[in-house]
Amino acid sequence: MGGADIGGAPAGSRYADQRPYVVADRLDDLRGPTSGVVSLDRRLDWSGRARYDLGNPRRLASMYETVLREATAPDDLIQWLDAATLLRLWPSLVLPPQVRQLWEARFSELATARRHAA
Repeated sequence: MGGADIGGAPAGSRYADQRPYVVADRLDDLRGPTSGVVSLDRRLDWSGRARYDLGNPRRLASMYETVLREATAPDDLIQWLDAATLLRLWPSLVLPPQVRQLWEARFSELATARRHAA
């Protein structure tokens, strides 16, 4: 027996496996807002809760998760994410495995931050 995973979808068949996630070229390019209240563009966050108080740790993490999942161009990442904040939040962000793998493959410091937090 052994080859097929009967309980789950075949690899590559889920939307998350097919979706083209965006990764920044350089962490240093990420200089988004670090304080105040921001409103994400509708195409990034259509939830009706697109306003984020960056002083609230939960809302800050939620904004980063949303942008990392929904960005369609590097400019989205540059506009909304901050490199130092991303590094700090990275270990605790709830992300699709595909997003985490892509970012950690490009930026070893993210993988290191996650290992040190574990």
